[in-house]
Amino acid sequence: MTYFTNKLTTRLDQLLANGHQYLLCGGLKGVEKESLRLANDGCIAGTPHPAALGSALTHPYITTDYSEALIELITPPFADARDSLDYLHKLHQFVYNYLDNEILLSTSMPCGIDGDESIPIAEYGLSNIGRMKHIYRHGLWHRYGRTMQSIAGIHFNYSVPETLWVALHQQENSQLSLEQFRSESYFDLIRNFQRLGWLILYLFGASPAICKSFFNSRPGLMAQFEEFGQDTLYHPYATSLRMSDIGYKSKNQANLKIDYNSLAGYVESLSKAIETPYPDYEKIGVLVNGEYRQLNCNILQIENEFYSTIRPKQIINSGEKPTLALKKRGVRYIEIRSLDLDVLNPIGIDEAKTRFIEALLLTCLLKDSPGISDQDHQVNNANQLMVANFGRRPGLELDQGKQKIPLRDWAAEILESMQPVCATLDGEDASKPYSSALAQQQSLIQNPDLTPSARILECMTQTRQPFSGFALNKSFEHARYFNANKLDKVHRQGFDEMAELSLAKQQEIENTGQIPFDDFLKQYFSQK
Repeated sequence: MTYFTNKLTTRLDQLLANGHQYLLCGGLKGVEKESLRLANDGCIAGTPHPAALGSALTHPYITTDYSEALIELITPPFADARDSLDYLHKLHQFVYNYLDNEILLSTSMPCGIDGDESIPIAEYGLSNIGRMKHIYRHGLWHRYGRTMQSIAGIHFNYSVPETLWVALHQQENSQLSLEQFRSESYFDLIRNFQRLGWLILYLFGASPAICKSFFNSRPGLMAQFEEFGQDTLYHPYATSLRMSDIGYKSKNQANLKIDYNSLAGYVESLSKAIETPYPDYEKIGVLVNGEYRQLNCNILQIENEFYSTIRPKQIINSGEKPTLALKKRGVRYIEIRSLDLDVLNPIGIDEAKTRFIEALLLTCLLKDSPGISDQDHQVNNANQLMVANFGRRPGLELDQGKQKIPLRDWAAEILESMQPVCATLDGEDASKPYSSALAQQQSLIQNPDLTPSARILECMTQTRQPFSGFALNKSFEHARYFNANKLDKVHRQGFDEMAELSLAKQQEIENTGQIPFDDFLKQYFSQK
């Protein structure tokens, strides 16, 4: 047994003893879903972000990520995940009203691209903040290439119920302020999630194969894969190539030592990376012939460039640095970033998945969470890469630091430890939605052929389709579904008004006097 999977911790024991276990319920859940827009011929769309959807700069729920073609749909946070998914469904219905024969790609790994130049960088208008967002993306292009930035995923946002923080703070007689206690406890959760984040890739990874065209800008990476027909590369036991070393990885970030043992350490180490020059990026230059190539030549341009599977988050004010928001107001919620799009679901995620993740995060909070050393961090990363590339391989073992353990055994222990939390979250609900979600995942531990990654490869094999054919068929299938299930008039009118307001807000920002962009950047990075 591991330190993570043992008897109920003191935290949950005391909640049960005091009759406060119900405080685990009602945490807020939100979803962010990225999708690549494709033209009807299956190639990446070269059209601008549809104006009818509103301003990508100012719309709260419909924006773009790296590319002008990479649309991002964001739900508000809800206490019931069904409300979050219903809102995401409505966003899809609204978007499909205005796609003009385009479709949303249903897979995380891109299809229909042909090298970096085929991927348009997102535009955000003429304001300083809009220019900054665009230049930041230019920097990503020069540093990593555009192809990597066309990958799509699901981000799951979760905040622990506020009443639970009060109860935990009191029952542990903490000498910290409630805000400090909340932040440090969120980091306890984060460290535990990092130790077992590989489980998300095994259970929900849905990118075992990839189009060869993905490597047009990086052909040297193709040799590490097997061929699946003429146009597809894959690993037979892969779960999530999106989360492998062909995805969001870079040599300089691999050497970063971000401190997750405290909020202060996290802010300090991340800030240092944003302020430390990196020789390779100095060669790119910042302002060259009057045009910005990147925001700066440091290891990270801004906080968002650091890719991690889980992030501590605080709502930021306009123009505020995320690290400063964390330092001032502590952690407000966490963002899980390791979910692939579920290609078998029209909106990319289902209710059972959200309930399982919520229970897992609460289990991470309630368990002991020792500090993480540099060695621990390397072990966690190695386990994640192993599962991303080979997670369904029979007999696969993972590293627990002091010993190796079969993935199946470790996964079974983790799911067993989640049972009390799932039972608590179920409460009086006769349908037992959390326990049912847990049981559904337990079947995938026993039979890897039931995992999404295995089902995708099986479907490709049975239909003799390359990855692109499989992805496009599913995408057109989902497009037909949304075109046949239109958004009702009331909600459509509400989203139309929201789009118009966002366009007016962008225009208002641009009409407001703008200081010189050089001065704007200096002010932004000088925030303390």
